[in-house]
Amino acid sequence: MHLCQEQWRHHQVLVQDLRKQSNKTMELLRQQHQALSEDLAAAADLVERVEGHMDSVVSQTSPRACAKEADRVVEQGLWSQEESRGDLDQDWEEIPSRVSDCMEIISSIRSVKILKRVGAPKGVWLRDPRSSKVYVLNGTAGDTVYQFESVKAFTQSPGGADAGTGTGTRSIRLPSAWRGSGVAVYNGYLYYVQQGADVRVVKYDLLSGEPADTAILPVESRSFVYGLNPETLADVAVDDHGLWLLYASSESEVNINLAKMDPVTLDIEHIWETPCPRDKAEAAFVACGSVYVVYNTRLPSRSRVQCVFDVNDKVTGQEAPLFYFPRRYGAHASLKYNAEEKQVYSWDDGYQILYRMNVKKKLN
Repeated sequence: MHLCQEQWRHHQVLVQDLRKQSNKTMELLRQQHQALSEDLAAAADLVERVEGHMDSVVSQTSPRACAKEADRVVEQGLWSQEESRGDLDQDWEEIPSRVSDCMEIISSIRSVKILKRVGAPKGVWLRDPRSSKVYVLNGTAGDTVYQFESVKAFTQSPGGADAGTGTGTRSIRLPSAWRGSGVAVYNGYLYYVQQGADVRVVKYDLLSGEPADTAILPVESRSFVYGLNPETLADVAVDDHGLWLLYASSESEVNINLAKMDPVTLDIEHIWETPCPRDKAEAAFVACGSVYVVYNTRLPSRSRVQCVFDVNDKVTGQEAPLFYFPRRYGAHASLKYNAEEKQVYSWDDGYQILYRMNVKKKLN
């Protein structure tokens, strides 16, 4: 019995020593974890400050050639009354599809304005260059489009579940469902990619509330155009030259195809095979006859313009701007360029953001 008691006391001492050592080790690990967390937070803050400094330097040193006499949007990102370019109650003048004398290229991002958060992580918001009205498509598919009288009316409208309600808001029910970010508004017409067995572009008259035309896209299969946004089978874009279509002709197509469309008949006038890969592309926009493809990673990081293709071969590889977007919330679900304002309307993880762009003359 005496031996058993001695052994029990010995084991008890060992257990107490082990408990003390474990407590010391755990305390040391907690201290190291806290120090590591502080180091990571400091490193993240440093990276953010460096990125902000880089964005500031690029913004300050970028040329501002070809700027209009007055920006369409004031510094606070809101519309003034005199900036209205028409009203849907008036007759619309059809803009002919032609190549303009536009000789500009986007050089960098001048400023950023975060307006609000509607709700859905993905969606589209944009404005017709010929009107002050703003159009919102909340989500990745549906048959409803919300129209707001202006950017200011949109910012003052409710968000979340009540998005699309409020003063100056009009709910438009389309004759067929749209899918993805393949949407454009041009000269009083809404162009969208229809959800269905075929991939179609539908032209919808916003004045009469009736479909004006439809066209089947030249694709062999239902292939999404952007690797990081598989909801978008094809993307419709508008710039100084008119109406464009970005798409992939088949699943085996590595790069993005670009087509020039007649905005009246929806006939395809010309097709280009761009050198811009579909893989890791999140969105794209067209400005002055050049397509800018924005890339990211599957775990969202900083979006960046990594491929530029000019249909007139006026932009050389050395001149092509390859720049980063300021880091925000996640990844862009859509990017819509407005040629009148020199601005890009973006949807980033439910937030609606305006990027005002710097432009310069093309070299050639």
